[in-house]
Amino acid sequence: QVQLVESGGGLVQTGGSLRLSCAASGLTFSRYAMGWFRQAPGKEREFVTYINWSGSSTYYADSVKGRFTISRDNAKNTVYLQMNSLKPEDTAVYYCAGNIAGGGSVRPQVYDAWGQGTQVTVSS
Repeated sequence: QVQLVESGGGLVQTGGSLRLSCAASGLTFSRYAMGWFRQAPGKEREFVTYINWSGSSTYYADSVKGRFTISRDNAKNTVYLQMNSLKPEDTAVYYCAGNIAGGGSVRPQVYDAWGQGTQVTVSS
C-alpha cells in the first residue's frame, strides 16, 4: 500500500522558515519524481515544486523561486521542502505527491500518489 505522510507544518510569522518532510512507503521511492502542491481555502490546488527521481533536476513555481528548496534522500524514502522568507500568501495545506514517470510535472493529474497534507499558516 502506497503511503505518503507529510509533516513539519505549523504556524510561523512572516519572514520565518519551515521545513516540510514527506515520508514514503509501499513504493520504490527512487523511481518516483516527487512534487509539492498547495491549496489555500477557496482556491484550486497549485503547483509548488518538483524534483526528479535522482534529485538532479528541480523546478519551481515563480511564486516560490528563490525562497523554497526541494530535496530528497532516497536512502530515507523522504522528500523535503525547505521554506524560507515565508509570506502570508504561502498559507495553505501543502501536499506531497509521487509520479512514477520519474521526471516530474507541474500538472497534478499525472501524479499517482498523494499525501494527506500538512497545514502551513503564515501570520502577518
